[in-house]
Amino acid sequence: MLRRAADPLVVDLGYGASPVTTIELARRLRAVEPGVRVLGLELDPERVAAALPAAEPPWLEFARGGFELAGARPVLVRAFNVLRQYNEDGVPIAWKTMLDAIVPGGLLVEGTCDEIGRRCSWITLDQDGPRTLTLSCRLENLDRPSTVAERLPKALIHHNVPGERIHDLLSTMDSCWLAAAPHRSFGVRARWVETVRLLRERGWPVRDRPARWRLGELTVDYAAVAPD
Repeated sequence: MLRRAADPLVVDLGYGASPVTTIELARRLRAVEPGVRVLGLELDPERVAAALPAAEPPWLEFARGGFELAGARPVLVRAFNVLRQYNEDGVPIAWKTMLDAIVPGGLLVEGTCDEIGRRCSWITLDQDGPRTLTLSCRLENLDRPSTVAERLPKALIHHNVPGERIHDLLSTMDSCWLAAAPHRSFGVRARWVETVRLLRERGWPVRDRPARWRLGELTVDYAAVAPD
């Protein structure tokens, strides 16, 4: 998507007290597409001022802005740990505000992670709404897959209760993780890959991305976990 874009602008919304995530995002994306420009946005003017020394215009810039994306028209927006502080009924409004600013065919990646990135989940959306949910865990520290529940996106975190689809997914993942225990002799990655294989075998629409599975990641169709 970035390679096809006439102006591959990416927004990192709500980067926090330090711009380190925006800097790393710019470095990684420019390795994929050298023409990528990254704009870090924060509502707090003091955070913007603190980030400005790290700017490298026009490739990496910082400005004040919120869900309206400061008038920018990006092809991709990453918004992590932003909606956690909002009520769930505010999520659709925030999604729509960001998606309205994204160019046609662009994507919004909205999610949550812990402070050091061991547990992470995100929803990928386009103008038609949520497409997928991705769960990502640092395997070396994984006790059971459902521990990612505490870092679910705002749209899902309050629905992790019996009878809801996201609870069914996490419960099934734990069951598959236990069933895959014999594979731990081959390493934790092998156990995770077997867990994902069993999950697909039980009918969950997991995207076929084996290279990502080995990193402790899996992606399912959002419709399979969407709240009732």
